[in-house]
Amino acid sequence: MGDLFIWLISFFILIALLVLIVYQLMCLADLEFDYINPYDSSSRINKVVLPEFILQGILCVFYLLTGHWVMALLCGPYLYYNVRLYTQKKHLVDVTEIFNMLPREKKQRLFKLGYLVLLLFFSLFWMIWSTLEDMDD
Repeated sequence: MGDLFIWLISFFILIALLVLIVYQLMCLADLEFDYINPYDSSSRINKVVLPEFILQGILCVFYLLTGHWVMALLCGPYLYYNVRLYTQKKHLVDVTEIFNMLPREKKQRLFKLGYLVLLLFFSLFWMIWSTLEDMDD
């Protein structure tokens, strides 16, 4: 039963990460179609970048502490990429360069979205697996 709660927590953290990424993509799409100005778009995106990084780090540490080594290894590249962006100070969107970097920023977030959806499917699989395993006992 404990594994089920671990996978539920993991599921909700992944959903929160997906919401943050989709929000950033919506801000970029609004900017692309001229619904909001560059300052508003970059400030909205920059407000959620650090919580996204922190939540991803919490998820990876959570997998490590609960002994789910495969999921921790799957979270590793994404966590490394976020840490690298943060240490190189490339994690925030610059208001003066946002139009020039728009295709790159959208592509970056689409890759993150795909990666998180993959992690979500793995998490759902293991959640269902642990539920069925608990029912057998």
